[in-house]
Amino acid sequence: MAVLVTGGAGYIGSHTVQELRTMGYEVVVLDNLRQGHRAAIFDTPFYEGDISDQKLVLEICKQHSIDTVVHFAAHSLVGESVHEPLAYYEANVCKTRNLLETLVMAGIKRVVFSSTAAVYGEPTEIPIAEEHTTIPTNPYGDTKLAIEHMLSWCYQAYGLSSISLRYFNAAGAHHTLPIGEDHRPETHLIPLVILAALGKRDHLTVFGTDYETTDGTCVRDYIHVLDLATAHRLAVERLMTHRGAEIFNLGNGKGFTVKEVIDVVEKVTGRTVPVTYGDRRAGDPAELVASSTKARDMLGFIPIYSDLVNIVSSAVRWHQGHPNGYEEK
Repeated sequence: MAVLVTGGAGYIGSHTVQELRTMGYEVVVLDNLRQGHRAAIFDTPFYEGDISDQKLVLEICKQHSIDTVVHFAAHSLVGESVHEPLAYYEANVCKTRNLLETLVMAGIKRVVFSSTAAVYGEPTEIPIAEEHTTIPTNPYGDTKLAIEHMLSWCYQAYGLSSISLRYFNAAGAHHTLPIGEDHRPETHLIPLVILAALGKRDHLTVFGTDYETTDGTCVRDYIHVLDLATAHRLAVERLMTHRGAEIFNLGNGKGFTVKEVIDVVEKVTGRTVPVTYGDRRAGDPAELVASSTKARDMLGFIPIYSDLVNIVSSAVRWHQGHPNGYEEK
């Protein structure tokens, strides 16, 4: 079985590529390297290019007999999406629309889509289940929701089955391979805390200390990137036997405050994290925690690296071994 992974040189994509290869799948990667890293996929067959390049995608599908696509390729910075919404609708919605048209032309019937918990906006219930209302508070979340809708209609019109995976805060790094999280710029909390602890950043800014949580800081659900990779492989396998356009949350079902993350990073590194405190950021909910009951029951998804110390420790090892990310040391 041959799987095309778009955005496969990115953080979650590269871990998913290795998971699929380990389980015996033939994998091909398409990535424009805007955010991805060629070194992250080793000797996996690779094409540098854009998902909207119909000629290229058709050529890949034909040459490698692709029958399933795992679609990660996207612009994914929430703050940037607010300032550059048109760029996000172009990169995420318009180009995905072009990709789906190409897949229909190629006769491909299975897509796993990398969605996000940002589709929910401000939650009214915790933990958040898939039935929760979807009212995104930023263009990034809105573009992902639009793609979910597109996929639903594509199943009805063309028989293109899909699974959209709405995940929360990906974190950690591979336990045995030299791949990890290297974003430019970095916006995710755990690597930001680690970089501050390791002296790669002057300090960490904590936004808001007056939330109605145990210590006044935001609560988030962190899921190990290896567990996410497993979930994508399980989704590929489900599509072999199930038709439709399905949606699943992926999370640990447990939240940790910003201060708890800082405490764990300090424990793992043995260093003090320099912290400054700022006001709340607009649109930051107090608590975001997933209900993964549906994914457990229907995908067989059971996170095995859910302990925060495990997640942080793997990320620390990556950053200590790659002080300049994927660049030369």
